[in-house]
Amino acid sequence: MTEDKKPILSTIPIQNLLWAFFILGVVTFVVLWVRHPERAWQVYLVNFLLFSAIAQGGLLFSTIMHTTRARWSGPLSNLAESFTAFFPVSFALFIILFLGREHLFPWLHQDLHGKEIWLNLPFLFSRDMIGLLILYGLGFAYLYHALFFKLKVSSASRGKARALLAGWLAKDTRDSDRMRRHMNVFSILYMLAFALVLSLIGFDLVMAADPHWYSTLFGAYCFVKAFYIGLGGLIIFASVLHLNPASGFTLKSSQFHDVGKLFLGFCLVWADFFYCQMVVIWYGNISEETHYVIARTMTPPWQGLAWLVFIVSFILPFLLLLNQKIKTKPKYMMALCSVVIVGIWLEHFLLIGPALSHGAKALTFGIPEFFVFLSFLTLMVWAVTYFLKQFPELFLVEKRGAN
Repeated sequence: MTEDKKPILSTIPIQNLLWAFFILGVVTFVVLWVRHPERAWQVYLVNFLLFSAIAQGGLLFSTIMHTTRARWSGPLSNLAESFTAFFPVSFALFIILFLGREHLFPWLHQDLHGKEIWLNLPFLFSRDMIGLLILYGLGFAYLYHALFFKLKVSSASRGKARALLAGWLAKDTRDSDRMRRHMNVFSILYMLAFALVLSLIGFDLVMAADPHWYSTLFGAYCFVKAFYIGLGGLIIFASVLHLNPASGFTLKSSQFHDVGKLFLGFCLVWADFFYCQMVVIWYGNISEETHYVIARTMTPPWQGLAWLVFIVSFILPFLLLLNQKIKTKPKYMMALCSVVIVGIWLEHFLLIGPALSHGAKALTFGIPEFFVFLSFLTLMVWAVTYFLKQFPELFLVEKRGAN
C-alpha cells in the first residue's frame, strides 16, 4: 500500500474527534448511571443491540454473497468481513450488561406465573453468552477461511493481527479445495446461527422486558432487522471509502445499484414482518397481546415516536429508493442509510422504553442518549478501522475477493 493511500479515518483531526465522541459518551453514561440509572442502562442496551446487529448483519452479507456465488459483491464482501472486528467488543459489552440487571430486567420482581424456569438471570446470561460465542466463533472461522484466499502470507506484516494470522496460515496444511469446502460449511453455519441467536437475543433482551407478552414472529423480526441495518452500515462504510480518493477503494455505479436494491428489498421484508406481527394481534383482539401494541402506538408519549420510526425506517427509504439514480449515488445512499439506522435506534427505544420507563409520561431519552450513541459508534469505527489497517488489500483492489 502506498504511503498516500491510507485507510479511512486515519488522520489526526478525525482521530481526535473520535476520542472526543468516545469520552463524551462515556462521561455522559456515568453521569446518567449516577443520577438516572434506568436511563443509563436503557440507552446502553439499545446501543448494544443496534451496533451488535450492524456487525452481525454486515458479515451475513459476505456469507450470503459467498454461498450464492454473487461475483458482483467482491469488494463489498471484503468490507463486510471487516465488521467481525466488532465481535469481541460486542461480547465484552454483553458481559457489562450484567451490571445493569436491576434496571434491564423488570421481571426480576414480578410474578411470572411459571415462567421463572426460562426467565432467570443465570440461565438467561448463560444461554445468551453461549449463543454469542457460537455465532462469533463461526464468524471468525468463516473469516479465517476467507482471508486464506485473499492474502499473501509471505507479504510483509503490517501489524500483530496480520503477523499472527500469517503464522496460522503458514502452518495450515489443507489445500485450496478443502479450505473452500470448509468455508462453504462455515458460511452456512453462520447464517443458521445468525437466525437462531438473533432470535434468542430478541426474545431475552427485548421481548422479555414485557414478560406477559409474546410473539412467535418476534425472533424473525429481529434477525431480518439486523440484516437490514447491517446492509445500511455496509453501504455507509463503502460510500465513505469510495468518496475518499486517498483510500484507494472504488465501486462501480452498478454495484451501488445492486446493493441499493438489496437494501430496498429488506426494507420491505422488515416492514412486512412488522405488519404480519401486528395484524395478527389486531385480528385476534386478545387483550394480553393488544396491550403491548396499544401502549407503543396509540398512547402518549410513544405514539409520535412510533409514527416517526415508521416514516423514517420504511416510508422514506421505500419512496426514495424507487428512484434508480439515488441507488447509484454514494452520497445519497450514505445519508439515507444513516437516517434509517437512526430510525431503527429509535425503534429500539420504542420496543423497550415503555417496559423500562415504568409508565413515564414523557419520552425517557434525549441529548444524553445521543452522546452515548456516539461513543458506541466510535467503538465500531475503531474496530473496523483497525481491521483494515491490518489487511489493507481487502479494500484497495476493486476486483479482488470474489469468493
